[in-house]
Amino acid sequence: MSGTLRAHAVVRRGTFVLDARIEARPGRIVAVVGPNGAGKSTLLAVLAGLLAPDEGRVAVGDRVLTDTADGTAVRPERRSVGLLGQDPLVFPHLSALENVAFGPRSAGAPAHEARRAAGAWLAAVGLAELGARRPDALSGGQRQRVALARALAAEPDVLLLDEPFAQLDVRTAAELRDLVGEQVRSTQTAAVLVTHDVLDALTLADHVVVLHDGRVVEQGDVLSVVTDPVHPFTAALAGMNLVRGTMRDGALVGPAGVVVPCPGGAPGPGTPAQVTFAPTAVRVAADDEAAGWDTHVVDVETGATGVRVRTGGDVLVDLVPAAAARLELRGGAPLRLVVDPADVRVRRVRADDVTPA
Repeated sequence: MSGTLRAHAVVRRGTFVLDARIEARPGRIVAVVGPNGAGKSTLLAVLAGLLAPDEGRVAVGDRVLTDTADGTAVRPERRSVGLLGQDPLVFPHLSALENVAFGPRSAGAPAHEARRAAGAWLAAVGLAELGARRPDALSGGQRQRVALARALAAEPDVLLLDEPFAQLDVRTAAELRDLVGEQVRSTQTAAVLVTHDVLDALTLADHVVVLHDGRVVEQGDVLSVVTDPVHPFTAALAGMNLVRGTMRDGALVGPAGVVVPCPGGAPGPGTPAQVTFAPTAVRVAADDEAAGWDTHVVDVETGATGVRVRTGGDVLVDLVPAAAARLELRGGAPLRLVVDPADVRVRRVRADDVTPA
């Protein structure tokens, strides 16, 4: 069993500064998500030893790979860190079997032992009968399986996954997710997954770290992060509504006239706060209903339950087709929306996080 990966990386590039900590235990997958430019690839490069941080430390168990304080900088090929990206980068001149055998042979295993191990790994990823084929005779999904087998055959302490499913079709991606999860847990390898796809995090990760502008803005178990996000990026990724504003009379008053009633125990009047709630929790008020807030349609697209309506204040509403058909959903059309306080989660925020209503 490999040790726990613990890393702190500070990288300065002009005005951008990455300052992030991450921990991944054996047999567990940590997903790192964030918008473009958040620092995800930079963090992965530091872990792999491809980039020296300005400050920081990377260790797996008791083995230190990087430490700027004492100058430790283990070369990438000596780190026991595997990397699997969007492009499988299999060697085009070698068969699938020889590709997978490359890791054990590089570690000094005799050729026959390396090939035997490679055959076992190809069987583990479902390619036992294709070992003699070269990459150009394999599908994209099969090449990615070969790349995964090659990475694991080297018995790395840490496996880094850089959006490895992004270029695969839906079915192949689902199969590879299952395979990665199974192999990471069976080999007790610590793994870090960089992804833009919430499905990757939901189906694979044990823990989620959200990077934004080079900082970790929230982290936790997957269910907690996607159902009660703290940061606007995470809310958008999870398809949740997040509104920031000020408490007044038991409700949060946000931008564009949004007024969200809060459950008991909410902060007192004048407190800066934010609320989260699902688009399915929002309904269109009846004509004689006084509760809610007045808004308008911004745009309409296909949603999880049929139709997703974006309204003023960037509040999303999911409607079943029958309900949508009874409404006028052209841009600018008026709506009155209602949310049950029981479906709302509220937390305090800093005053400078709130845009004046």
